[in-house]
This record gives sequence, C-alpha cells and structure tokens, in this order.
Amino acid sequence: MTVEEHYNTLAPKLTNWLVATGSAYAEACDLVQNTFLKIWQMKDDLRDSDEAVSGLAFTIARNLRKNLARDNKRLVLSEDMSAESQSSDSGESISDPAMTIDGRNVTMQSDVAYLRVRLKKAFAQLPPILREAYSLFQVAEMPIREIARQTGVSENLVKVRIFRAKEKLRVILADLRVTF
Repeated sequence: MTVEEHYNTLAPKLTNWLVATGSAYAEACDLVQNTFLKIWQMKDDLRDSDEAVSGLAFTIARNLRKNLARDNKRLVLSEDMSAESQSSDSGESISDPAMTIDGRNVTMQSDVAYLRVRLKKAFAQLPPILREAYSLFQVAEMPIREIARQTGVSENLVKVRIFRAKEKLRVILADLRVTF
C-alpha cells in the first residue's frame, strides 16, 4: 500500500480520534498532516503491513499532540480568548438561557451543539486510560489487538477498559436517554 492509500484510509479515523480526545478540529487536521509528512519521510523504511502503519500513525499523532500541548503551556489566555472558549463550535453560548421541560432545565441551543458540548464534558470526565482505549476502539475503529499492542497492555485489559468507559459514559449521560 502506498502512503497515499494509507492516508486515505487512516486520516479520517485519526482526525476523529484526535477530536474525540480533546483536540480542536483544525488542530487535529494539522496533526494528521504532520503525522503523514513524517510517515512519508520514512516511507522507504516502512513494512507494508496495514497494522504497522496504523499503529505508527497513531503513535506519531499522539506524540505530536503531546509536544504541541507542552509548547502551548507557555501561552497565556487573554480575557477575549477565554470568553471565546465558553462558546460552542456553532458560536452559540453554552450558558444560553434555559427553559424547563418536565421539571428539567434544557438549554436553548441547537441539539447538535448541545450534544457536542455534553459529550465533550462527559468524555473529559473519563480517566485518561479509559478515554484512550475507548476512543481508539470506537472513534478510530482500531482493532482490540492493535490497541493492546500500541498501549502495551493485554487484550483483555483493553476490553475491560472499553467496557468501563462505556459504563461511565452511560451513567454520566443517563439524562439523555429517551424512554417510552
């Protein structure tokens, strides 16, 4: 498989995984581009195995994100920027006025923006090891065997972490469940 074919296969999964684990979409796109630039530079040394390139891509992206986070620690947020981070991706404020439906407060944001904010908050509440296992499995669609190899733990432990992440998310987001 060529680097371009690997890119076409892995880039959407890698982007989704980066966004799901806390990166902004634009930042995730940049990280994916930089990841595949590094892979392209080492293309002559790569094995042609899909699993090898997939694991390498996720490892490079994770390391690039860690480097970016370390570099950004030195940045200072101004009031304008921190106020901007209080709004959702659609530009609507997270603290919009609320209305009450069936005794529950419901924000007056669009459904998608509201769900996106809720999911981000719920995902952030997961312990990092559970968040990583769940996002690699669910968002990046990586097989359990590959997750185990990449994280250095057994396949059974990966399965346990995914199960625990699902259970915690189910509890955190219980109020979103629709029952008839």
